[in-house]
Amino acid sequence: MKFFSFILPTPLTTLPALDILAGIPSVIYGVWGVILIVPWISEKLAMRFVDFSTGYTVLAGGIVLGVMILPLLTSLFIELFSSVSVQLREASMSLGATKWQTVKKVVLRSTFPGIIAAVILAISRAFGETIAVLMVCGNLPQIPRSLFDPAYPLPALIANNYGEMLSLPLYEAALMFAALILFVVILMFNIVSRAVLYRIEKTFF
Repeated sequence: MKFFSFILPTPLTTLPALDILAGIPSVIYGVWGVILIVPWISEKLAMRFVDFSTGYTVLAGGIVLGVMILPLLTSLFIELFSSVSVQLREASMSLGATKWQTVKKVVLRSTFPGIIAAVILAISRAFGETIAVLMVCGNLPQIPRSLFDPAYPLPALIANNYGEMLSLPLYEAALMFAALILFVVILMFNIVSRAVLYRIEKTFF
């Protein structure tokens, strides 16, 4: 019942809180990650899998990014679910469908392309995130072999070095190449996502 009441009638009282969470600067999420997530990984979680970890890891960056995009995703999902008309839901219920069947066959089916688009939007935002990831990933230029190794994401690399290393032409060229790689990755992700979304829209509509 709680799930049904959440996914169908929009709980408008939760929207201001979600908007506030979505509007929090990324550096605040980074500080939260440094204070809570990094020590938790270092002292509680990592010791179960590896001999030692500082906590500044790929996993810490993933957790912080996941928490960052969650309010945005939730707000978009609520808007999508509330766009399904009450008459459509009531028509499904009047034909004998259960609450779960109405959610599955009416609400989720009619909003599925929008759900995919919302996920694509959130992931695209996570691709370009800089400060929060820079604060918790360790910034070590190596290829991580596990979730408990530090990493150096391309946005963090560019943000850390662009201002002070411009006097070295080769270093500047390397940073420009890193920016080009990041641009190409995001562009290809969006092109593929758009193609998948187009196929989904053709299938569902």
